[in-house]
Amino acid sequence: PRHALLDLAAGTGDIALLAREWGAGRVVLSDINAAMLSRGRDRALERGMVEGVSFAVADAERLPFPDRAFDRVSMAFGLRNCTDKDAVLREMRRVLKPGGRALVLEFSALQVAALKPLYDAWSFKALPAIGERVAKDGESYRYLAESIRTFPDQQRLEGMFRAAGFARVAHRNLSGGIVAIHSGWRI
Repeated sequence: PRHALLDLAAGTGDIALLAREWGAGRVVLSDINAAMLSRGRDRALERGMVEGVSFAVADAERLPFPDRAFDRVSMAFGLRNCTDKDAVLREMRRVLKPGGRALVLEFSALQVAALKPLYDAWSFKALPAIGERVAKDGESYRYLAESIRTFPDQQRLEGMFRAAGFARVAHRNLSGGIVAIHSGWRI
């Protein structure tokens, strides 16, 4: 309850609002996309979450917050879309208080070799076809599959966390590594 959370690439607020529901203290939703952040604000208002919740249109590569302002910084499925990922990680560390923790949830490298052909078929054939049929936008789903494959794997992202100055860096694979949660502490 006494921890302040900055949620980067907050979009419609899923992570930050859930953290607030679970008892987090002050929560700041930040996103470079004002329209997405506006939807997050609307969702917060619909849930009656006004107190302790604020919003900031900001670029994660150049955050407008003072040094050591937050106890936790989270980012879910946003780092992959940032141009300078190293700058984002440095900024996350900069705004964390000593003892603060950064958590990044992102698509990652599948760790189950036997599933790779199936996963590739799903990603590059089925997903774009479904996107075209449902959303009339198969190209965005092709981009998603390509951006996942070019994103740093678990070990490389851990190295990027360390290079940004984080300590006790770790990751936890989910769904065989299709998704991973990376974390690091500001000591």
